[in-house]
Amino acid sequence: MIRNAIQRFMYGRYGNDPLNLFLMGLYLLLYLLFLFTHAEPLYFISFVLLAVTLLRLLSRNIPRRRAENAKFMKAAGPVISWFHMRRNIRRDKEHVYFKCPSCGQRLRVPRGRGKITVTCRSCGASFQEKS
Repeated sequence: MIRNAIQRFMYGRYGNDPLNLFLMGLYLLLYLLFLFTHAEPLYFISFVLLAVTLLRLLSRNIPRRRAENAKFMKAAGPVISWFHMRRNIRRDKEHVYFKCPSCGQRLRVPRGRGKITVTCRSCGASFQEKS
């Protein structure tokens, strides 16, 4: 019953997105800093961040919220993808990752093959690496 009421309330509203998650994380960080330092500006900034997050979450202006999130993802996308790539490299035990000396493209080769010649798919350069 409560779930249906929440679903009816949220119908037509924007909801959550990566920008809101970032704002909530920043809010929590600033609020924790306020708790340790008792600096009043940190409290007010964190409160404003919380208010903006809630307003974005409950907004009915969906195209504007999507545009804001698109700008955020354009700015933060390379950082997020770098962290995802690092996590995947750490988890992948079957492959070795190299960077192409010509173009800088990340290349993946099977682990344990000895010294092999790798050809870059982007620029076509060949080089030898030890896997």
